Amino acid sequence: MNTVFDAVLDFLSNGVTRASGWQVVAYTMVVTHITIVAVTIFLHRCQSHRALDLHAIPSHFFRFWLWLTTGMVTKEFAAIHRKHHAKCETEEDPHSPVTRGIKKVLLEGTELYRAESKNLETIEKYGTGTPDDWIERNLYTKHSAWGVVLMMIIDLALFGVIGITVWAVQMAWIPVTATAIINGIGHYWGYRNYDCADAATNVFPIGILIGGEELHNNHHTFGTSAKLSSKWYEFDIGWMYIRLMEMVGLAKVKKVAPTPKFATAKLVADLDTLQAVIANRYDVMAKYAKSLKRTWQAEIEPLKETAKLEPGFLKSSKKLLQREPAKLETPQKQQLTELFLHSKALQTMHEMRVELGAIWERSHFTRDQLLQQLQDWCARAEASGIHALQDFSRRLRSYA
Repeated sequence: MNTVFDAVLDFLSNGVTRASGWQVVAYTMVVTHITIVAVTIFLHRCQSHRALDLHAIPSHFFRFWLWLTTGMVTKEFAAIHRKHHAKCETEEDPHSPVTRGIKKVLLEGTELYRAESKNLETIEKYGTGTPDDWIERNLYTKHSAWGVVLMMIIDLALFGVIGITVWAVQMAWIPVTATAIINGIGHYWGYRNYDCADAATNVFPIGILIGGEELHNNHHTFGTSAKLSSKWYEFDIGWMYIRLMEMVGLAKVKKVAPTPKFATAKLVADLDTLQAVIANRYDVMAKYAKSLKRTWQAEIEPLKETAKLEPGFLKSSKKLLQREPAKLETPQKQQLTELFLHSKALQTMHEMRVELGAIWERSHFTRDQLLQQLQDWCARAEASGIHALQDFSRRLRSYA
């Protein structure tokens, strides 16, 4: 009797693996990372955005693993995420910290997801094209909770009672990393490479912990790109895995963000330039923002003492200059008007930014009309006498 009792006690204490503490930690980190990889590659980039196609082997593995470790239904995830992009930062956005508040998204993000998953209109409208085979209908969707229960049993069997803690970490991993950090912080705090239409930010340039999803501003700018990194110093581990799978025939990338090409000898913008500028408009405006910073340094630094401008006024004005002009409120526009009294160059840069952005917004103009506007813009920029603007214009007309 004691032998049986001792065996049961030993099993509950050590499980079948009799793993050490460090081995349990290592296991937990590996399995949670696999879950992150499944979410970013399968649910997000493949199913939600169709940025790549996956071979049946990784596709079925990811579906099974997500059923086992998250209980998320592919159609629900894709539908909610597509609606998030379609209605971003509006009242209809399922989880925007801009409209709902950062605290609510951080603390109640999972509840927001579950509430939207019950919205049948959302699921039917935005959930098209996701897996609908026998196993999806009869197991993964119909019995989505069975997988996480099975995972708990597996963890308990592997490690004993401590396996419940391992399981709890697995269950919390996606709500904390994806729901709270990406849906919350990723629209609230961080840096922006591109001034996209919403508030998305890059949380961190090294995308490992959340599989590359840390680069959220890049993603919202190029939503259908399979690669989330953009700058040379950014790393997207999810993209690394995709490329490795592509090399062995398990994945096929369909689309990545455009990479600008240049013909430096080009003296006048042509139709190829126009097409390239429109296709690379986010890169164009990011480079324009750098030119604006150069002009700021040249114009404002000498004025700090002579014009007696308040540091707070200068700091906020510098931020306003970097914002999309159409997003500025009336008091913010008035502040810039006051700033421009001290710098005609900055006023010119601001006004020409508005004109440049209007080129790719005028869809009712013919290509020849748009080209004429682009050529005229470059001519005025190069005749402005503003060095940063002149350099930018020469780069702009060399897009190819």
